[in-house]
This record gives sequence, structure tokens and C-alpha cells, in this order.
Amino acid sequence: MKDYHINVFYSEEDEGYIADIPDLAHCSAFGETPTDALAEVLKAKDAWLKAARKHKKPIPRPAYRPLIYQAA
Repeated sequence: MKDYHINVFYSEEDEGYIADIPDLAHCSAFGETPTDALAEVLKAKDAWLKAARKHKKPIPRPAYRPLIYQAA
């Protein structure tokens, strides 16, 4: 099964790491380290999907691919 792409980057403004999942609107998390941010966004993903199922909202298929992985 293809899973959702996760971005992890350092935020000067927040003085920590942000992880987000582009396919899931507003699904992001903060961490002191990249590992912490990743662990937190995985929890956020589970909560996002659980809430969508509970409220019978559409769940997007994993589709986001960064340019670095796209074929020319």
C-alpha cells in the first residue's frame, strides 16, 4: 500500500521542526527534533483519519509526490 508523503523541515520562527502531510489538509505537527516531529505527525495522521471516518468525510488517496521524485 502506498502511504502519504511526509515533509519534515526546520522552522526558524518556531525554533523547531515541523512535519506535515500535504494530502491531508491541515495535518501537521511540531517537534524539538525531526524524529519528534515525525512521531507527532503520525499521531496526527491517525487522528485525522479516525475523525474523517467518524464523520463520513472523504479520505484522499496518497497522491502528493515532491518534484524530486517525479519523472521528467
